[in-house]
Amino acid sequence: MSKIKPVYASFRSIGAYVPEKILSNTDLEKMVDTTDEWIVKRTGISERHIAAENEYTSDMGAKAAELAIKRSGIPKEDIDLVLCATVTPDYFNMPSTACVISDKLAIHNVQAFDISAACSGFVYLLSVAKAFIESGMKKNVLVIGAEKFSSIVDYTDRSTCILFGDGAGAAVISASEKKEEGFIDIHASADGSYADFLVTPAPGSIHPVSQKVIDEGLNFVQMKGNETFKLAVKTLTKDVKEILAKNEIDSNDIPHFIPHQANYRIIKAVGDALKMKEEQVVLTVHKYGNTSAASIPMAINDIWESGRLQNGELMLLDTFGGGLTWASALLPFAGKSV
Repeated sequence: MSKIKPVYASFRSIGAYVPEKILSNTDLEKMVDTTDEWIVKRTGISERHIAAENEYTSDMGAKAAELAIKRSGIPKEDIDLVLCATVTPDYFNMPSTACVISDKLAIHNVQAFDISAACSGFVYLLSVAKAFIESGMKKNVLVIGAEKFSSIVDYTDRSTCILFGDGAGAAVISASEKKEEGFIDIHASADGSYADFLVTPAPGSIHPVSQKVIDEGLNFVQMKGNETFKLAVKTLTKDVKEILAKNEIDSNDIPHFIPHQANYRIIKAVGDALKMKEEQVVLTVHKYGNTSAASIPMAINDIWESGRLQNGELMLLDTFGGGLTWASALLPFAGKSV
C-alpha cells in the first residue's frame, strides 16, 4: 500500500490595492484640533488613503485578489475557497464580503465566507487556510484582508481619525508537497475580557439601528488608546518570543519581520524588545496608517514589489486587534520574486 504524501500550505503570491485619494496630516489639521508634528511623533503616520464614496470594501478586495491570482500563476478556476477578513463589510451581516468579492472575480460555486478578527484578521485567515489545505479539503485558497475603515471613523474624534486608512491585500495559499515551502507555525489567540478596548458599538443586537445610535455616534469605532498601546506591546512581544522559541529560530535569522502597521511606537517597542535590526523590520505605517486586516498583506506586497522579498525567504508576521485578538506566523515566501 502506497504511503500518502503529506501536503503543506504554501504562500504562493501577494497583491494589494490602495485607493487614489490621500488624506494627509495637513488635511487633518483643517478638520480637527491636531498637528502634523503631533501625529508623526505619536504614531509615525504621515498620510493614509481614503476610498471614494462609491468604492466599497469588496471593490478594493477584488482588485487586490485579482493581482494575487495573476501573480500566483494559478488559473482562477482552480481557486476552491475564498476567505475575507474585514470589520467593514459591504453589508451589515449578509451577504458576506467574500461572496461579493467572489462574484466580482467571476468565481462561482466555491465556498466563501468572512471572519471578524479586526487587525488580526489576515493572520487568522492564514491559520484557516492552513487547516483546510493540510487536511486535504482544499488546494488553492484565496485570502483577503480588506477594509474601508473610513466608513466607521468619526472625523471629529482626533484620537481615532488620525490613525486609520483604507486598502486591501490578498494572497493565494496553495497545497505543496515540498516541506520547505510550507508554513512553519501559526499562533492565534484572543481574550474577550478586553473587548471594550477597541469596539464599534453599533449596529448590532445590543444597539440595533435607531436614532439614538446616530445621535450618540455609536456606529463609529471607539478606542481606549493608552490601554490598547500598553497591552499590544506586551502581548506582541510575548507571542513572538514564544513562536521563535518553540521553533528554535533566532530573531537574527528573520529577514522580514512584518508587524501589524498600527503605530510606529508599538512597532519600535516590539522590535527593540526582540533585538531586531532596522533592516529586518518592515514599515509602511507612515504612508498607509492602520488599515486593520489589510495591514499585513499590504506591507508584504510593498516589500515584494520593491524586490526585497525573495523566494524562500522567511517572514515573521505579528498582529494585534480588537476582540481582543492577536496572532503570529512563521512562513517562507513560496512565490516568484520580482
